[in-house]
Amino acid sequence: MNATLRACLWMTGAILSFTLMAVAGREVSLDLDTFEIMLFRSLIGIGVVLSFAGLTGTWRQISCQQLPLHFIRNLGHFAGQNLWFYALTVLPLAQVFALEFTTPFWVMVLAPLVLGEALTKNRILAALVGFIGILVVTRPNPSSFEIGQLAAAAAAIGFAASAVFTRLLTRRQSVTCILFWLTVMQAIFGLICAGFDGQIRVPSTESLPWVVVIALAGLLAHYCITTALSLAPASVVIPVDFARLPIIAIVGMIFYHEPFEVFVLLGALIIFGANYANIRFELREKPVT
Repeated sequence: MNATLRACLWMTGAILSFTLMAVAGREVSLDLDTFEIMLFRSLIGIGVVLSFAGLTGTWRQISCQQLPLHFIRNLGHFAGQNLWFYALTVLPLAQVFALEFTTPFWVMVLAPLVLGEALTKNRILAALVGFIGILVVTRPNPSSFEIGQLAAAAAAIGFAASAVFTRLLTRRQSVTCILFWLTVMQAIFGLICAGFDGQIRVPSTESLPWVVVIALAGLLAHYCITTALSLAPASVVIPVDFARLPIIAIVGMIFYHEPFEVFVLLGALIIFGANYANIRFELREKPVT
């Protein structure tokens, strides 16, 4: 199977995981702040990663090499994830995801600088068409720009930095090693930030299952993304994530009574078209293996 197509299939797992994590994040937000969510999510994640590494024998792949790259990658993701969790509490789910989808444009800015990937005309065109789709969904009004919208937009920059440095790490490190340092470093970041005020709340009985869902869904999403990025360029893999938009819009409508507007559907169709064209182009350019 063509590597680009395999990467797209891995991204479907990430799409489902992120959707589930968004629901869990909103449910637990009344009990914990974003730093506490990240702390307990990462602590659970450490146990899961070590258990997986022990069962599969991949624990030997965990090393202290490339720690500066791991630090930069996880700092970007930690900032983006906290902003994302905050945005979930103040904006409709579809709008959060739509603003988050500016990530590919930041990836295109960073990828040539960090990864040396070519910025082809086809990828630029696909990104521009996808951006038009995002504008159709959000219909931004600068005069009434909310802090939640700013948080969601800033989260995209953090996720883009995470994506390009993940791609760089996959050239030298295993998925197990990347996920190990993801959980360990973000647990440290979460402990520092959550404990800055001298108070760290423990999840309640009602919130704990949602925290577990966030931890497991987050790890699965990162495993899928990391695997996808090891198979195809970041500027190809990340735009596939646009498929989350119509899915989360339906979830918001059903579970949170958020309106499902025709602009969401229209924008999603534009985004789908841009991504489909980009994937078809990549499949034609590379021989099937």
